[in-house]
Amino acid sequence: MSEIALKELPYGMDALEPAISRRTLEFHYGKHHAGYVKTLNGLIAGTPYADMELADIVKAAAAKGDAGVFNQAAQSWNHAFYWESLAPAGTGGAPEGPLADAIAAKWGGVEACASALAEAAVKRFGSGWAWLVKDADGSVRVESTSNAETPLTKEGATPLLVIDVWEHAYYLDWQNRRADYAKELAANLLNWKKANERWA
Repeated sequence: MSEIALKELPYGMDALEPAISRRTLEFHYGKHHAGYVKTLNGLIAGTPYADMELADIVKAAAAKGDAGVFNQAAQSWNHAFYWESLAPAGTGGAPEGPLADAIAAKWGGVEACASALAEAAVKRFGSGWAWLVKDADGSVRVESTSNAETPLTKEGATPLLVIDVWEHAYYLDWQNRRADYAKELAANLLNWKKANERWA
C-alpha cells in the first residue's frame, strides 16, 4: 500500500475566517497535521500497518497498546475528521432525518446540542477533543477525549462531528479564550451536512 496521504482541506485557507485564520491553518494543517502524517509513515514503513487504511491502523494500534503508532495515527485521523467537521459560515446546513430526530430527543434542538458540544470542549482539561457521537442504538451524545484518544476505537460508536481543543487549534486567533473559540465553532462553523452523511 502507498503511504498515508495528507488529505487536502475541503475549503480554502481563508474560508473559516475570522474564527480560524489563514495563519492558524497554515500552522495547524500545514505543520501539525502534516507532521503527524509524516511521522506515522516513518513508523509504519515495513510493518503490517503499512497495508492498512488509516482508521484500521488507529484501531489496531489501540488494541495492541502500541502507543507510538496510535498517537500519530489517531492524531492524523482526528485532524482529517476535524477539518471535515467544519464548513465556512452559512454553508454547514442543518441536521436532517434521523440525526435531527435523535438531537431533538436528547437536547430538544440543534442549538442546545451545539451548546453541549461547546461546553464539552471548554471543560476538557488540557489537550483533546470534543465529539458528537452516534451510538449503536441510534442515540447521540457528546463526549470529550484527551490527547489523541478517539471514539473510533469504541465498539458501536460513530463519530459525527468534533472540535479540536489542542492549543494550536485556537491560540493564534483566540489566545486563552478557548470558550469563545468553541462557542463560535459550535454556533457557526459545524458541518451538519457532513454529520448527516456520517450518520448514514
